[in-house]
Amino acid sequence: MEAILNETAPIIAISCAGIFFMVGLLTGAWKFTCMMKSKDFKAPYYVDIAHRAALLYSFAAILIAIFAYFSVFSEWVNIFATVAPLLFFAIAIINYIKLGIVNETNNQLRDSENPTGDKIIMGSLMVAEIGGFFVLLVGFFIRIL
Repeated sequence: MEAILNETAPIIAISCAGIFFMVGLLTGAWKFTCMMKSKDFKAPYYVDIAHRAALLYSFAAILIAIFAYFSVFSEWVNIFATVAPLLFFAIAIINYIKLGIVNETNNQLRDSENPTGDKIIMGSLMVAEIGGFFVLLVGFFIRIL
């Protein structure tokens, strides 16, 4: 287990997992507080989304750490393939928190002030998240085959 701490990409991913999980716990407390203050015991839509996304992304970050550790690619390839999805996970969580604070929508794309920018961001997100993990997955399969 100590060996995983000798590689940069897994350390980055595990660190992000811890941060995302803590944010998930904190947004869970925020969600509960909102529910207790609400007449219908519901939290704002994006408070709930921020809570769930942070928790899910924390476990995704652990998965990324494992695949980065077992990937046969160079350290720099693994770092880039690790950071790309994690960066977009973090951006998403931050955006959901922002939307939860302002509580003006339950659909960020429908109510967007910049639909063109959103399309660019979503396209970049897909390339970064899918592409980054794809590289790590291929690196893992090369190793086991």
